[in-house]
Formats: sequence, structure tokens, C-alpha cells
Amino acid sequence: MNDQYRVLLPKWIWEKATSKEEAKQFIKDYMKHYPHYRVVSVKDGFAICQRTEI
Repeated sequence: MNDQYRVLLPKWIWEKATSKEEAKQFIKDYMKHYPHYRVVSVKDGFAICQRTEI
């Protein structure tokens, strides 16, 4: 099972982040709302994720 899911990232991440590293940290913190998703990449404002098994 290699399905990918897209999670729309909130605009505030891009507005508040002053560096790529800070944006990564904001995304990591935000994705705690989605505990069964693992971020594979970020593209066009979406986190591209894979679902993890419980």
C-alpha cells in the first residue's frame, strides 16, 4: 500500500516562517494534528503524506 495523501497546509506557516528550517518545524508541529500521516514531501502548499499503520 503506497497511497499518498495531501494535507493542505495553513497559510500562516508560510507567512510566519523566516527560513526553510523554521517552515519545516512549523509543518512538523502542525502535522501532529494528523498522527497517522508521515510527511514525504511538501509541494504547492500541501504536505504529501503516507498513512502509517496503527
